[in-house]
Amino acid sequence: MVPIVTAGDVSTTPLGEGGGVGLFTKEIQRALLDRRCDLAVHSLKDLPTEPVEGLILAAVPAREDVGDCLIGRTAAALEKLPLRARIGTGSQRRAAQIRSIRPDLDVLDIRGNVDTRIRKLDEGSYDAIILAAAGLKRLGLDYRVTQRFSIDEMLPAIGQAALGLETRSDDSAIIAIVKQLSHLPTYQAVLAERSMLRALRGGCLAPIAGLATVSMPEALPDENVNGKAVASGSTLNPSLGYLTIRARVLAVDGTCRVETVVSGKLERAVDIGLQAANLLEIGGANRWIEAARR
Repeated sequence: MVPIVTAGDVSTTPLGEGGGVGLFTKEIQRALLDRRCDLAVHSLKDLPTEPVEGLILAAVPAREDVGDCLIGRTAAALEKLPLRARIGTGSQRRAAQIRSIRPDLDVLDIRGNVDTRIRKLDEGSYDAIILAAAGLKRLGLDYRVTQRFSIDEMLPAIGQAALGLETRSDDSAIIAIVKQLSHLPTYQAVLAERSMLRALRGGCLAPIAGLATVSMPEALPDENVNGKAVASGSTLNPSLGYLTIRARVLAVDGTCRVETVVSGKLERAVDIGLQAANLLEIGGANRWIEAARR
């Protein structure tokens, strides 16, 4: 195990002021290229969509809970928070969607890991905070959740709740091992999401949300082990699956949005993501992305 502290781990400035893209991944990728480590485990929503020469996303395990959650201190749900209540989030995507629901709230930036954010809430700096369900579950902190947002209310970030296992592209031995951990439906879903995000040139700072879901046929008898479908999904045939992506781009203040839904064969994941990006651009998404950059 090679522990690495990234710029994103130690920075206390808002993401936009700290450079944003690659804050949580650059040092780890550098360690891969320098051969200080052979495998990197990323939170996939932090991994930039621009490829890095010499590296490959070798596997994506099965996804965790994709939702967002509210942890309330003065009220248990968003609609019960008082006027001008202070709500903490480090995400423009979450902030814009919250403002679209409750424009009266005071949405404030918050940084730090999950424990730090919860401590700031408990100390009274915020009336509520918003966090990803996956992170809370993985840390055993989901008991703190006071409200779970529906996908309609809070569409997740690109790659949210998925892990990305990155290796050197020339390391065939490691790639062969890591691929056994990959879950085909999840891999194709995040491929569609990331293709859309890259086409929009939105990075991690713009209020862009998206979620791809996959339907697969029932596992065939030879795809079962001890009566259970193979967990990795590696034997599933992508030509038999179907993928649907739902995507949303918002103005930073939450007053405007454009949304689209695109479906198609699972093996066309990249094309489906690009089609979604094109429809969002036709709907005017670029002006809100540019405004978020500024």
